[in-house]
Amino acid sequence: MTALPSQLRHLLTVAEYLALGEDPEWVRYELQEGNLVMSPKPMPEHQIAVQELVVQLRGQLPGDVRAIFDVDVDLELVQPSAPGTVRAPDIAVVSNAELARRREQGGVLRAGGVRLVVEVISPGSRRLDTMVKRDEYADAGIPHYWIVDLGGPGEHITLTAHHLAGEFGPVTSNSGDAGPVAGTFATTEPFPVRVDLDALV
Repeated sequence: MTALPSQLRHLLTVAEYLALGEDPEWVRYELQEGNLVMSPKPMPEHQIAVQELVVQLRGQLPGDVRAIFDVDVDLELVQPSAPGTVRAPDIAVVSNAELARRREQGGVLRAGGVRLVVEVISPGSRRLDTMVKRDEYADAGIPHYWIVDLGGPGEHITLTAHHLAGEFGPVTSNSGDAGPVAGTFATTEPFPVRVDLDALV
C-alpha cells in the first residue's frame, strides 16, 4: 500500500482494499473480514522454499494453469459491498481463463479460478496457516490446499495436503496417509506432480 490511511474508520470492501495500492516493501497486508492484517515480509529461507517449489511445479503443471507467488486472491466470501477477505497465498495455481478474465476486466484474481494454494509456515503463522486459512480456502471453494512446514534445525521439511470433501469442508489427503509427508511428495490431484521437499532450502 502506497499510502495507508492514518485511521481506518470502517471495515473495508475488497475494492477499498485494492484502492490502497501496493504494500510497502517491509510489510505484507491481507484483508480479513474487512480488517487489514499486517505481517512482516518473510525470512530468506521461506522465500527460497517458495521460489524452489514454483520451479519444481512449473515443469509439471498442465497447460491450462500457471503458478504465481504472493498474489492477491479475493476469496469471494461475501457480496462486493460487504467487508471482504483477500489473501495473498505464497503460491496460487490459477487457471489461464481466470488470468485472462483479470487482464480484461481488471481487479484481482478470484477464488473461483484457483485450483491450488500453498502456504509455507513462517514464525508466527502456524495457527493462521493450519486452521484459519485452511477454513477460509475451503469456504471459498478452492479445491486443494498444501501446507509446507520447513521445521526447525535438524527437522525434515514436510507437506500436508488438504482437499475439499463435498459439503463437509477440507480433509487431509496424502495418498491415503493423514499425516504430513517428508522427503518426496507425490500426488495425482489436482494434477500429477512430485515434489522433492528436501530441495526446497
